[in-house]
Amino acid sequence: MQLTDMQFSEAQPVDGYGKGFFRVMGEKVEGGMLLTAEGVSSWGGYDDSAALLSLAESVDVIFVGTGADIAHLPAGLRHDIEAAGMGVEVMNSPAACRTYNVLAAEGRRVALAALPV
Repeated sequence: MQLTDMQFSEAQPVDGYGKGFFRVMGEKVEGGMLLTAEGVSSWGGYDDSAALLSLAESVDVIFVGTGADIAHLPAGLRHDIEAAGMGVEVMNSPAACRTYNVLAAEGRRVALAALPV
């Protein structure tokens, strides 16, 4: 799936996604990913809370993409993110990618933690 072209100042957008991967700035990222204005890295899923919590000083909201279908975030992970002072919004990965792109293009302090479809 190709996403709509937008203008980004500092953030790196999600260009597209497919079964098992994402495309960020033209580069293919296999598996789960964590995307911020600083760049993209792999994300180990719900058990990789340290990667999300490390964003507390630079991010206001984390969009969590749960794959092809929406799923609940483990209660402990949600609690830890909110206790660190960040908001968290959970949606399926396609919706999370689109939402991240829109808010990142507006210059918002957002991050995307997404599992592949």
